[in-house]
Amino acid sequence: MNIVAVNGINLAYTRRGKGMPLMLVHGFPLDSSSWNEITPFLEDKFDIILPDLRGFGQSTTIKSPYTMSDMADDLAGLLDHLGIEKTAMAGHSMGGYVTLAFAKKYPNRVSGLGLISSQAAGDPPDRKEGRYKTAAEVAEKGVGVVVDAMTPKLSANADVQAIVRAVMERQKPSALIGALKAMAERENLLPLLSSLRHGSGHAFIFPLLVIHGDHDALIPIDRSKEIKAAMPSAQFVELKGAGHMPMMEFALETSEALNMLK
Repeated sequence: MNIVAVNGINLAYTRRGKGMPLMLVHGFPLDSSSWNEITPFLEDKFDIILPDLRGFGQSTTIKSPYTMSDMADDLAGLLDHLGIEKTAMAGHSMGGYVTLAFAKKYPNRVSGLGLISSQAAGDPPDRKEGRYKTAAEVAEKGVGVVVDAMTPKLSANADVQAIVRAVMERQKPSALIGALKAMAERENLLPLLSSLRHGSGHAFIFPLLVIHGDHDALIPIDRSKEIKAAMPSAQFVELKGAGHMPMMEFALETSEALNMLK
């Protein structure tokens, strides 16, 4: 992997393929390897940029609190380093939160936005409280508490479960703690999508693609339907039988959907 210094951290990334830039942003608590099943289907069409979000994979993090917007700044710094002014972006789960934050802060740098197994609304109070509780448990007991709880929710497929468990087990506690708190404090960006729909106050309109499995046990597909309702022009792809990891469970179908961002 390559490393670039941005915003006081070392951000790790890989780059594959050729064509139009496409940044794929992984979810929680994973790393860029979660895209391994899908990149072979995309690399002949896209210049694929695969970052490890701060703290995850081979990227470093900081102890002080940070936000989804800070994580979006990391990606902007990576694009600056690569000399890429504008890119399509697709974010999985938490990666979707980061890409939405990026689209709000850097709209002119987005050529298309994909949200995979994600949502635009913020956390309700009970969910927010739960994230802080989990962060405290990770600080006390390590990442295993999250690994055990999340593995069955990420996929019902035993092979996928084995892969994601191994990925989660190698993450650093500091990454999970920082990300949990950042997710808890993220803002509700459904209004942003509504403004995109109308164009009011925004000169930018870019394609929006929403991909969700109907068997997602972590983020209900209704959250993606909220996004479609807020922005009816969005392309909505429902993958029958897919759980929270469609890029692993239905790699070909997910890659075909991502081609809509071209």
